Amino acid sequence: MLKIKYSSLLLGILLPTASLYAESVPLTPPDAKPGECYAKVVLPAEYEDIEEQVMVKEPSESISIIPAEYDTVKSEIEVIPETKKLTPVVATYKEVVETIEIKPAFKIWKNSLDEDALPVSPIILSAIESAGVDIKNAQTGDCYREYFVPRKFAKNSEEILVQSESNETEVLPPEFEIVEKTVTIKPASKELVEVAAVYEEIEEQILIAPEKTIWKKGQNPAQKVSGATGEIMCLVTVPAKYKTLKKKILKEPATTSVVDTPPETKIIETKKLLTDYQVKYTSVDAVYISVEKTALEQEAQFAWYSNKNKVDDKLKFSGQQACLIEEPAENIEVTKMVLDTPARIDTEVIPATFEMAETQELIAEAKVVKTPIEADFKTIAKKKRVTDEQIGWKRILCQTNMSQDVIANIQKTLNDKGYEAGEPDGLLGRGTKNAIDQFQRENNLATGGITYDTLGALGIKLSHQQ
Repeated sequence: MLKIKYSSLLLGILLPTASLYAESVPLTPPDAKPGECYAKVVLPAEYEDIEEQVMVKEPSESISIIPAEYDTVKSEIEVIPETKKLTPVVATYKEVVETIEIKPAFKIWKNSLDEDALPVSPIILSAIESAGVDIKNAQTGDCYREYFVPRKFAKNSEEILVQSESNETEVLPPEFEIVEKTVTIKPASKELVEVAAVYEEIEEQILIAPEKTIWKKGQNPAQKVSGATGEIMCLVTVPAKYKTLKKKILKEPATTSVVDTPPETKIIETKKLLTDYQVKYTSVDAVYISVEKTALEQEAQFAWYSNKNKVDDKLKFSGQQACLIEEPAENIEVTKMVLDTPARIDTEVIPATFEMAETQELIAEAKVVKTPIEADFKTIAKKKRVTDEQIGWKRILCQTNMSQDVIANIQKTLNDKGYEAGEPDGLLGRGTKNAIDQFQRENNLATGGITYDTLGALGIKLSHQQ
């Protein structure tokens, strides 16, 4: 069984605050200005176009024949010697269809095995790997789920000392006799009499917090339709704060005057000690009670289990899941001409002819001339993956810098380009969100919000800096 300790730490890791497949994303957008809003959006993978030469016709050769040369002589001899007739047969070709891979297959972790599943954050993959799962050797179709494992407790009994062995002490009071005595309770003195100060009350404005800019989470009107995080950060200006305080200003300071005070005496009854306190000690035994204690045996934690393993019914599924799927390669078919039968020479023997006449004397045999034919190539355009899909900050329109006119303009432009955004009413409904998401994906733009890159691709310019 795979386990993860420190569940509170894992919950923090699982929040969508980090980047997909690559470098970590900063907590706040860099180089932002007050009034601007940004969102963590999914930046699509980038590809570069490359060309590849594919042979569509193999190399071959053409064959031609230079005929034999003869000289005419008069004699009774063989007029036409035995010869060979050479007949060229041209090469034949046939068409074959070859499948060319233009985009390789690759494996990716997603949150389910469904076709519309979303990519899993690298932070979640790191958490799964930290739990001891060997995701590097995972097979296509493997899924891992996160479950909450509650705390475990154990009970035991313990003898608790509630009162230690001691000596009980009894104090016997002292004995006195009553006598009278004159005492001075207050000696003669000089007394200072204070004359209170006089104050005037005024009001004063006190600066308690200067003006500053802070990052606040914003609400994205185009709530995510795809796997984007949807997390919005807006840099806003917080005005300075003042507090009105009432103050007292001294008008006349306090003063004092000296007054003579006579001594005060009193006759009182006093006690004369006859016998002092006495202490009596008695021994007391210790007292114990039996207490049943519950001790924490195991902290609550999160654990990841494979979909191939049986999971205890008492464990609760947290909702987090990662599945390894394989995206298929993209191919095109190319028709090629390949050599079916090579060119050749058919030979026919013609017997010699004799007569008393002019004869033909062979002076040069027929020759075969072979001419090479180069292979034929075709250039195929392919796409090579340069960067993976990732999470990054993009400036977006949000509630602080968006109006109904801007939304209506976006809807009209999408409709003109063939994306069904609905009536241009300036309201950001599901049809408009789906049209924006479709436009972003088909144009290789970041998804998850109405970014300024999207506005630029639509050809929309704002009337003023927003």
